[in-house]
Amino acid sequence: MDLKPQDLLVLLKVAANPAQRWTYAALGEALFMSASETHASVKRAVASGLAVAPARGEWSPVRPNLLEFVLHGVRYVWPATVGPVKRGVPTSIGMEPLASQLVMAPGDAPVWAHPAGKAKGPTLSPLYRTVPEAALNDPALHRLLALLDALRVGRLRERALAAKLMELELSPSGQEGTDARQ
Repeated sequence: MDLKPQDLLVLLKVAANPAQRWTYAALGEALFMSASETHASVKRAVASGLAVAPARGEWSPVRPNLLEFVLHGVRYVWPATVGPVKRGVPTSIGMEPLASQLVMAPGDAPVWAHPAGKAKGPTLSPLYRTVPEAALNDPALHRLLALLDALRVGRLRERALAAKLMELELSPSGQEGTDARQ
């Protein structure tokens, strides 16, 4: 069973909100996907070892495996494409926690093209088509997706910083990431 980009989106959504118990319908609604799409994503994630399902209907990401995949595989499996300058939702180095730690010229930070976006910059292809909408509705998910994009397209220094921050966010206990955001 081959992983699809939406599978990672589902995993990151749950990892970003560890205290919440998700139904497939609620998860689909939050990610602008159908319940059947989220169910299929979870099945592929479990089959790939990125999630476990100890009981029927219950599942959770395997944080160490997810972190390893995010740090070392995603940029090769689903590379991002940089496009023309447009209005959109900030991502990568244009979004916290990276924006305040890196110096960049105005308009250099990438965005996901979106009519509700308030920033302008080179467009970056999102991991999945519903990423901008889902990120706008969930700051914790937005942060993870921005770090993911820095890992997908950033220069060496940006990727190294994003990797450190992603390790905090996706630590096995999930507590270090919470502490780092406060």
